[in-house]
Amino acid sequence: MFEKKVVLVTGASSGIGQALALAFNKAGAVVIGAGRNLSGMHALRTQCEHPQHFHAVELDLEKSETFIAVVQDIINRFGQIDILVNNGGISQRSNARETALEIDRKIMEVNYFGNIALTKAVLPYMHKQKGGHVVVISSIAGKFGFYLRSAYAASKHALHGFYESLRMEEEEKGIKVLVVCPGKVATNISVNALTGDGNNHAKMDKQTQEGVSAEYCANEILKGIVSGKEELFIGGKELRAVRVKRFFPKLFSRLIKKQPRE
Repeated sequence: MFEKKVVLVTGASSGIGQALALAFNKAGAVVIGAGRNLSGMHALRTQCEHPQHFHAVELDLEKSETFIAVVQDIINRFGQIDILVNNGGISQRSNARETALEIDRKIMEVNYFGNIALTKAVLPYMHKQKGGHVVVISSIAGKFGFYLRSAYAASKHALHGFYESLRMEEEEKGIKVLVVCPGKVATNISVNALTGDGNNHAKMDKQTQEGVSAEYCANEILKGIVSGKEELFIGGKELRAVRVKRFFPKLFSRLIKKQPRE
């Protein structure tokens, strides 16, 4: 399915984005890794099974005014974008009352506005192609709030509302939307998370470290694309919380408060 498809992956220099870039490349796709860390993505090329089919572009999710030009350059070079993977983002480790409003805005700008701005830049070309696939990496935090995640959870909740609407609007144009909700995945997401004053948390959370691998997550996402899923949950036993909240909200309220604050 992915042979010779052009796939644009944001946040490709590490974590889930890196694993996705490698998985798509192995599956025969032309992969364009987008992000701020160009050196990290150039290093990633050496890990690719087909390095000649991996290309890096600079993209800062806080600078959405540059997206139209970036996407146009990709189209000029490769002719199409078949799959857009909105993976780039930042997490949070701070109480709401201790988080500066500018940090709330930054997280929202990267995780939500940057995400949808890139989608809007790509959509006109998917219309011309008469098809495409938009993959959005959300989180189970897009389904419920959690300690130290107020802005992060808000940004992920917002993605669900936007992309559920977009899916309905674009279906007739042959454009599919998959929203992925990872639980615990062993990446550096907690290390790079922002504290209330904007500094990096710089710590690996125990629960994050014990999560499923980024490679496992990436392979499940590729399977989800092939099977045409609209929403996909990936992780371990923490995913049970989604069902508990839906069917037993009072029980969920008691259980979630017992989780460690990290």
